[in-house]
Amino acid sequence: MHDYHLHLEHITRVEGHGNIVINIKKGRIEELRMDIVESPRFFEAMVLGRNWDEVAHITSRICGICAVTHTTTSLKAIEEALGVVPSEQTIRLRKLMLHGEYIQSHILHLYFLAVPDFFGAKSVFGMLPNNKEIVSRGMRLKKMANELCALIGGRHVHPCSMVVGGFTALPEPEKLLSFRDRLVEARPDMQATVELFKRLKSTDFHREVEYVSITHPEEYALYDGPIKSSLNPPGADTRPPDYLDRVKEYIVPHSTAKHARSIGETYRVGALARIHNNYERLHPRAKEAAEYLGVKPPCHNPFMNNQAQVVEGVHCLEDSIKIIDSLLKESLKEEKLEIKPKDGIGVGITEAPRGTLFHEHRLDDKGTVTYGNYIIPTAQNLANIEGDLRKFVPEILDRPKEEITLSVEMLVRSYDPCISCASHLMEVRFV
Repeated sequence: MHDYHLHLEHITRVEGHGNIVINIKKGRIEELRMDIVESPRFFEAMVLGRNWDEVAHITSRICGICAVTHTTTSLKAIEEALGVVPSEQTIRLRKLMLHGEYIQSHILHLYFLAVPDFFGAKSVFGMLPNNKEIVSRGMRLKKMANELCALIGGRHVHPCSMVVGGFTALPEPEKLLSFRDRLVEARPDMQATVELFKRLKSTDFHREVEYVSITHPEEYALYDGPIKSSLNPPGADTRPPDYLDRVKEYIVPHSTAKHARSIGETYRVGALARIHNNYERLHPRAKEAAEYLGVKPPCHNPFMNNQAQVVEGVHCLEDSIKIIDSLLKESLKEEKLEIKPKDGIGVGITEAPRGTLFHEHRLDDKGTVTYGNYIIPTAQNLANIEGDLRKFVPEILDRPKEEITLSVEMLVRSYDPCISCASHLMEVRFV
């Protein structure tokens, strides 16, 4: 196909609203862009003038899918600014909640957004007549993960018991023990998910890119650690306070979300990046799944992000069991910290399901927020999505137009973009 025009308004089965525009003339790309058309969101402005103990409850609303991660990342930034060091118990409970969020978010994408493409269905509802058990399995896993978040955080969306330095309420040991049994019982469903994505063959496409994530010498890094680039030699990681030396945001005219670059022209965050940078610290069952599904590093096929999310689902399930065992062994203790406001700067970095998340807060001597900066995973991936499309589209121009369109949509969907979260364009100043 020498001439091809695609103007795809509102990509389906992604969170938020984005368009794809592609113009091919005489086999050459004249125009290719992913328009982000969401209204800009002003969370950096919303937190200005607010007290230090209000911030995490505000930033949690950046996303209803990744609310735990936004809450956790904001809390880490405020704690850094105030010099608060949370206990090991608090950190374990936060990690347990992050695992719950990872499972529910990945399962939401895998079963309800990505899988219908492989069954020729327009949505998950089109799968119900002939594939009800697949849909039911996805619902069971997502429900379980949501309830794990609610058990620790008070509710599964926008947790209310997470605060600076700890929790306002702790889960009852009996309920934790009972939930451990549910996690064990979920293993067959998670293994069936592995088998499902072994059968669903991904498009054969490769483009080597820079992978960025946090890393940690002792664990599969989701909660803490310096920033690692796959293009840097070992030991050249970036400390969290220096994150702006690594992530360079810039504005493009067709998007209400910023783009970003690192060492290369574009880079990728998310499940594929984390597995590439931290493979050796995956749970053994997750390593087996990674090798079985073909995402053992190096893997530079963006369509394989689906399989990478399955691998992380296995890891988070198994590590959740391990964390609950450690919490029950040592018994949970009520903790109360006396926190005194002071001026300071804090940077919090965690891994959200879709990639590395950055929150920075600055406080005055009364603990009032004077500055906020949030860099969202999908915003970091947007330039890389366009880079993938620039290489991918010319390789499939010999196919029917309907197949090209579907393939383009599937490539974008494989990133599991959270477009609404990414729309942070304008700087607002109060005078």
